[in-house]
Amino acid sequence: MASRGIETSQRKALLGDDDATMVFETSKDVNVVSTFDAMNIREDLLRGIYAYGFEKPSAIQQRAILPIITGRDVIAQAQSGTGKTATFSIAALQKLDIQTRETQVLVLSPTRELALQIQKVVLALGDYMSVQCHSCIGGTNVGEDIRKLDYGQHIVSGTPGRVFDMLQRQNLRTRNMKMLILDEADEMLNKGFKEQIYEVYRHLPPSTQVVLVSATLPHEILEMTKKFMTEPIRILVKRDELTLEGIKQFFVAVEKEEWKFDTLCDLYDTLTITQAVIFCNTKRKVEWLTEKMREANFTVSSMHGDMPQKEREAIMKEFRAGESRVLITTDVWARGIDVQQVSLVINYDLPNNRELYIHRIGRSGRYGRRGVAINFVKNDDIRILRDIEQYYSTQIDEMPMNINELI
Repeated sequence: MASRGIETSQRKALLGDDDATMVFETSKDVNVVSTFDAMNIREDLLRGIYAYGFEKPSAIQQRAILPIITGRDVIAQAQSGTGKTATFSIAALQKLDIQTRETQVLVLSPTRELALQIQKVVLALGDYMSVQCHSCIGGTNVGEDIRKLDYGQHIVSGTPGRVFDMLQRQNLRTRNMKMLILDEADEMLNKGFKEQIYEVYRHLPPSTQVVLVSATLPHEILEMTKKFMTEPIRILVKRDELTLEGIKQFFVAVEKEEWKFDTLCDLYDTLTITQAVIFCNTKRKVEWLTEKMREANFTVSSMHGDMPQKEREAIMKEFRAGESRVLITTDVWARGIDVQQVSLVINYDLPNNRELYIHRIGRSGRYGRRGVAINFVKNDDIRILRDIEQYYSTQIDEMPMNINELI
């Protein structure tokens, strides 16, 4: 989306100095509400917000929570780690009628981990509201899903396949559905999920409010939203301002693939200062690298989409608790998964597309914390790296010797 060409000084005046990175293209000015108290939020939810550790709403929260609460269709785009999950969770919780234990909000995500994380956030924020929120995801017991849904859930957070299955079986009832939220909407509306999403959408009442949330929203996805959104309010970030402030980005030149492993071993002590995530492009590479690291007596854990759900959950739990410090994974982990202590991301392989780059490196430096991203770059990858730099108007320098001082 091209911006309307607002001068920087005007933009700062409009947005307040610290939020000058955001440009909003909306049908009318977006109201900026700078405190949670001023949002007229129900008391029991406000208690949950403060208990969760939020003090002041982030830029996206200041602009998007109220339009969602008022019932408008909303497209919210902001960079990784700025509190998008809490934005739609707070709005959804505010709109619930807790007295009726019927599903009123459906949240769809591209990965099981993300669906589970959203469920956790909803339950934490809604702690004082006695909210029922169920995660409806593949790889789990269907009978358990049916039991939970029959019991009654205010909010369902799930992946498209299992949710559609529950809709078809009529265990997920939609007569009281008020809101559909698509998290990581760019991936959700991509080839893989598009048909499933339309199928789910067709089961919902015509009056259902639709909210789209993502860090990246390519033009063709925005075009597609016209099919199922009504005059949405758009809260958008200009693409070239999506670069993640607070995250230092570096590259290490490795002439050929074989050299990457030695480089990683050299960096291992630096990795374990806090916690690090290492991204590979394929499941096979994740398994190979994990094995090689363990053979060399390094402690690492790993995760990819082909692992059984129980195993994925156990690894996530371990990593969140800080019991494992280095996680090797595919892009199944790249979107939206927030582990506070991650301050270093390594792209062992450069991502296959530019959008993924920002999702990956957004794992570090969440919500204004500092972070470092290191890209391993073979000779024939230089072009891809330069392309990423250009696309995000950012700078990726060669890694300095004192890298551990920066983390």
